[in-house]
Amino acid sequence: MRALLCVEPGRLTIVERPRPSPGPGEVLLRVRRAGVCGTDLHIFEGTHPYLEYPRVIGHELAGDVAEIGPGCASKIGEEVVVIPYLSCGSCVACRRGKTNCCQRIKVLGVHTDGGMADYVCVPESNVVSCEGVTLDQGAMVEFLAIGAHAIRRANPSKGDRVLVVGAGPIGAACMIFAKLRGARAVALDMRQDRLDFCRDVLKVDHTVISGDDTLERLASLTDGDLFDVVIDATGKASSMSAGFDYVAHGGAYVLVSVVRETISFSDPKFHARETSLLGSRNATREDFVEVLRAMRDGLIPTDALATHRAPLEQSPERFAEWIRPETGVIKALIEV
Repeated sequence: MRALLCVEPGRLTIVERPRPSPGPGEVLLRVRRAGVCGTDLHIFEGTHPYLEYPRVIGHELAGDVAEIGPGCASKIGEEVVVIPYLSCGSCVACRRGKTNCCQRIKVLGVHTDGGMADYVCVPESNVVSCEGVTLDQGAMVEFLAIGAHAIRRANPSKGDRVLVVGAGPIGAACMIFAKLRGARAVALDMRQDRLDFCRDVLKVDHTVISGDDTLERLASLTDGDLFDVVIDATGKASSMSAGFDYVAHGGAYVLVSVVRETISFSDPKFHARETSLLGSRNATREDFVEVLRAMRDGLIPTDALATHRAPLEQSPERFAEWIRPETGVIKALIEV
């Protein structure tokens, strides 16, 4: 079978690998679509904080069941999406149902080889039927589920003011699910083109371009109150530290991003505001089901989100294009 291998930073190639066979409790998927995530681009750039090369990339996956292992009940040909977080099932997080932050987690395409390939084997418990949605939509469920999970962690009420810092795909997903909860969403980013997308397609309530007067402009939007919920989806330590100043008294700050650096904040301000600080990692089956339900109800503008596509054999050269901001990629899809 073919697989997209990142040999080292800046070097992608299509390689031939043996077709895997499913073991007990596993299913073999014929991959049909793979979304290109910021994680994949960071791996290509060499800026991902936790990765060993070479690595077959890809974790936003939709396809059909080609073969089942012993003990599985899936139907051959069933179209599914993949929950790419392989959890141990026995650690303290897994015992509490928080498989998204398993102590021994392995994420496809990051800690273990992924699914930008003709076939991939995964545990049957890591697939969800995508009946009622297209394969293109199925390949977008994972990044949307990360946004849905972050919003579920924040738990905004109707009318709450939610600021999302970083208007890439994960930030966009947070905005979508904040709006679906009836919250008022504001997008903050350094790129005007992404803010325009948030305004025109996602219908956020306000957009703010980052600059020296960011805090003053955010305060003016809220009569000085600032935001009930702030979500950082930038992947930048400086932005994550600055975000503490955007939280209203009694508000919550959710960090979706992960960086190697230390994040610092003013303890007097943090305590004065009684800020709730939350990490949000990956997503759970509940989040995948929520995204699929919203897709079936026509509540997510998936056609507008899928801005670029290419067949698997063209993907090595297309990555070099998609990584450039002027390309205007929101979500690129690989057709396998």
